[in-house]
Amino acid sequence: MSQDLTTLPADLPVPVDDGGAAHLAGSAIPDIALAATDGSEVSLARLAGRTIVYAYPRTAEPGKPSLPGWDAIPGARGCTPQSCGFRDHFAELSALGVARVFGLSTQSTAYQSEMAERLHLPFPILSDESFALTRAARLPTFEAGGMTLLKRLTLVVDDGRVSRVFYPVFPPDRSAEVVLDWLKTQASA
Repeated sequence: MSQDLTTLPADLPVPVDDGGAAHLAGSAIPDIALAATDGSEVSLARLAGRTIVYAYPRTAEPGKPSLPGWDAIPGARGCTPQSCGFRDHFAELSALGVARVFGLSTQSTAYQSEMAERLHLPFPILSDESFALTRAARLPTFEAGGMTLLKRLTLVVDDGRVSRVFYPVFPPDRSAEVVLDWLKTQASA
């Protein structure tokens, strides 16, 4: 039986703030080039203006089962709804001064390209398959199914420096709305 990857179960466990992202606010993003689904290489450290980066563990393949126990891991489930939220709110984010949006995971660009195309994402997904950025920035991770995966978080990066961290992110399908709400308060301040 396949599951609907676009919706979240009602009983998802809520992740807690384990302090794994506390060091990121105010930090400079390491200058590491990452492969993007649009064929480019992107160093977040070199981008001018405001960039939103939402990191997620991994997207599942339609018609294939998730990792055993995936839904029981706090913060694991919801990568597709999170990506769809940023897709659906992309124009609003742009209108509030966001120059770029990127998704980020440790999955390969080839794998991510299928997902980006299937979900009609108007922005690229970055691959940190080598864990270069994950290690250099000390992004929070967890282990599942024999893999090291990123914990879900969202970064607001201004001119290569992290100005805001959203961590933990829950529920993932509201991630883009939470960022939008924050941007609106910044615009009215």
